[in-house]
Parts: sequence; C-alpha cells; structure tokens
Amino acid sequence: MNNMLVCGPRTGPATVMLAHGAGAGIQSPFMQQMADGLAEQGWPVIRFEFPYMAQRRISGRRTPPNKANILLQCYADQVQSLPPDQPLIIGGKSMGGRVASLLADELWSQNRILGCICLGYPFHPLGKPEALRVEHLQTLQTPTLVVQGERDAMGNREEVKNYALSKRLQLAWMPDGDHSFKPRKRSGRSEPQNWNLAVEHMHDFLSRLVRPD
Repeated sequence: MNNMLVCGPRTGPATVMLAHGAGAGIQSPFMQQMADGLAEQGWPVIRFEFPYMAQRRISGRRTPPNKANILLQCYADQVQSLPPDQPLIIGGKSMGGRVASLLADELWSQNRILGCICLGYPFHPLGKPEALRVEHLQTLQTPTLVVQGERDAMGNREEVKNYALSKRLQLAWMPDGDHSFKPRKRSGRSEPQNWNLAVEHMHDFLSRLVRPD
C-alpha cells in the first residue's frame, strides 16, 4: 500500500479527502467504514497518511505524530495535488480533522474547498479540559460538520455546549459514543449503528454543500 487509498466512483458531485487520527492509520476499521460508507453513497473518497504514519508502517515502530507545521504542510500538499477545479471537502479523524479545520478557511477563501468534516474533534487533550483547541473554530467561515460521540473524552456533549463555536459549524452527536463513536452495551446501540449514522450525517451535509437550496 502506498500512502494514499482511493475508493468510490471515479467521478462524483465532490471528492472527500480524509486524514487519519494520531494513533491509527488510514486502514483502521473506523477509517475504512467511513470511506466505504461515503463511497456507497456515491462520493469519491481519498485517504492519505501523514509522514510519521507512513514511516511507522514501514519500520513497525510506533513514532509520535509529526510537528504541527509538517502535518499542515502535508495536508496542504495533498490538496494541491488535486485538479484545482475538482469540488473538494477536506476532513479527517480526530487529529486529521483538526489539521483540516486549521487549513479550512484559507482554502475556502480561495474557493478550493466546499467544506470540512471532523470525525471526533479533539476539543481538548485527554484529561485536560482546560486546554481548549477551539480558538479557530469560534471564527470559522467554512461550512463544517463535526461528528462527535456524546461521551467523547476529548469533548463530550456537556462540555461542548459551553463552547462559543462559529455558526458555520454544525454538530452531529453519536448516541452514547466515545471518541470513535462506540457506545456502551447498556445503551442498546451498537458500534455499526453509530458508524452508519455518522455516514448518514456526512452524506446529508455533503449533499447540501453541492446542491444548496
């Protein structure tokens, strides 16, 4: 496998580019399910690896994520590698979604992207609810969907309702979901149900972006 995976139709209303989270790569069950789900709905999906994850796959050693400037440059390079007239939505899981959201307004102002999707946004580090990562989300101009587990340890429903987030950002809550949307057994829901629900929310969001009322 190279550092990119493509699935879905060769052409579609818009292409979705997704980056992975800090700990698991683009072939994780979560990333696979999100990509396959969107592809089944007719969206071309591109998944790519950050440099440290590509190196980890080759060496087998767990290395920490690259510094922020490298992650941002890598994501920007992936966007620039696509035809400029290709309708595009950027996003990703956790860290990957955060990197996309940091690039979003610049790319959106250049008419390069239609929107952004964050799957399990890390509103704060684990165990540090005071160390918020929301400053750029408060002034965001790009239409953005954040799909979040209600129990996410990096920003649960109770915490996030107190953040003053941009009106351009909409939240879709996964019932009883954790950072990867997995619910507890006692909730009566299953992980596949929440993953399918996440895909539904993304499909609706994407459809509105490409076919605005």
